[in-house]
Amino acid sequence: MIVIGVDPHKSSHTAVAVDARTGKLIGAKTVRARDHGHDELVRWSRSLGTERVFAIEDCRHVSGGLERFLLGRAERVVRVSPKLMAGERGVTRQRGKSDEIDALSVARAAVREGLESLPCARLDQPTLEIKLLLDHREDLVGERTRAQNRLRWHLHDLIPELEVPAGALDRLCWLDKVARKLARSEQTTRVRVSRSLVRRLRELARECSALESDIARLVREHTPELLSVQGCGALTAAKLLAETAGVDRFASEARFARHAGVAPVPVSSGRRQRHRLDRGGNRQLNCALHRIAVVQARTPGHFGAAYLAARQAEGKSQLDALRCLKRHIARTIWKLLRATEPAPPAKPRPTIQSLPPAVSPVTGAAPGLMRCLT
Repeated sequence: MIVIGVDPHKSSHTAVAVDARTGKLIGAKTVRARDHGHDELVRWSRSLGTERVFAIEDCRHVSGGLERFLLGRAERVVRVSPKLMAGERGVTRQRGKSDEIDALSVARAAVREGLESLPCARLDQPTLEIKLLLDHREDLVGERTRAQNRLRWHLHDLIPELEVPAGALDRLCWLDKVARKLARSEQTTRVRVSRSLVRRLRELARECSALESDIARLVREHTPELLSVQGCGALTAAKLLAETAGVDRFASEARFARHAGVAPVPVSSGRRQRHRLDRGGNRQLNCALHRIAVVQARTPGHFGAAYLAARQAEGKSQLDALRCLKRHIARTIWKLLRATEPAPPAKPRPTIQSLPPAVSPVTGAAPGLMRCLT
C-alpha cells in the first residue's frame, strides 16, 4: 500500500508518496492546482502501484477541488487534520519547512493515525450543505458577539444607568429599546457609532435566524431521527452530522467514541483503578455530545438523569459520571446514524484495486437504541 500525502495550496499541490508499512519515501511531485495538474498527479500516482490512498491536508476550500477530481477518478481519499502534522514534524529527522516536508508529514501522520480512522472524503451533498450553512452561521454569531461587546462598552459610557442583562442584545426587543434611547440622545460620534452597531446587530439576528431555519429543514430531511434524542436540537444534530463525516467509516462504536474524545483513558496505578478525561479527538463533536449529556442530566425522570445518579451512587464524581453518560450517548448516536445511513451510490467498476470493499448499511432499529430517546 502506498500513501500519497498532499500539501495543497491555491496555485500548486505538492505530493509525496511513502510506503504504508515502513514510511519510506518513494517519490515526490508538484503540479499546478488546475484540472490538467490534477490529471498529471493521478497519472504519476498510478505509475507507482495499484494499491494507494491519497491523504490530503484538510484545508477546506483549497483542497476541495482536488478531492472532487480524485473522487471522480475512483481514487480513495482521506482527510488529515492540520493539527496531526505538528507531532509528526516534531519527530522527523529532517528539519525546516517546505511543501515537500509538509506533504511528507501529512503522509506519515496518516500512516501513524491509521487510514481507517481518518475521515474519508466523499461527495455527500446534503451533509456538505449542512456543514457550509453551520460554518457560516457560526461566523456570523462570532461577528455578532464582537459587535455586542463593542456596543456594551459604548452604552456603559453613554447610558451608565442602563442595565443590559446577559444575552439581551440577541433579542430584537432590547435592540429596539437601545435604539430609542440612542435616538433621544445628543448625536455625538459615539452615539452614531452605537446606532450603526444596533443596525448591524439587527441584520445579524435576522441572518442567523434564517440560517437556523434552513439548517433545521435540512436536518429534518436528512436525519430526522437525531431530533428525537433528548437534548439534541437542530444545531447540535447539524454539528454531529458535519463532524462525523460519514458514520460508515467507523467499524465500531468504540472507534466513534475515540474519535469524539469521549472514550475513557485508563490512568490506573497499583490498587487505584480510575480513568481520566480524553483531551484528544474531535472537540467540536465532543462539545455536541456534552450539550446532549447536560440537557439529559438536567431533565427529571429521563434515562440520562437516572444513569447519572446510578453512576454517582457507585462512588464516581459528578464529572466522571457525566463522562460515562457522554460515552453512552456516543454509542446511541453511532447506532442511530448507522441505522439511518443511506446506502452508498453505485460506483463504476474501477480498473485498479485501490478501493476498499463497500460497507453494507445497517437497517432496522438498533438494539438498545430507544433508551436515550424521548
